[in-house]
Amino acid sequence: MESHSRSLAKAISYRFFGSMSTAALVYFFTGSVKVSLGAGILDSMVKIVLFFVHERVWQRISFGRSKAPEYEI
Repeated sequence: MESHSRSLAKAISYRFFGSMSTAALVYFFTGSVKVSLGAGILDSMVKIVLFFVHERVWQRISFGRSKAPEYEI
C-alpha cells in the first residue's frame, strides 16, 4: 500500500506537466500570459486534489490486485 505522501508527490509531479500543457494551450488560443498562467495554476490546484482522492479511493478497491500468498505456521 502506498503512503499518503507518496500519492501526493505523484499527484504533484503529474499535474505539473499536465498544467504546463494546459497553460500552453490557453496561451495559444488567447495570446495572454496572465490568463494562461491563471488557468494553469487553477488547473493544477483542482486536479492535484482530484488525483489524490482518486488514488486513495483506488487503494481501497481490490479489483485487479493479486492476492498475497497465505502462509501456514
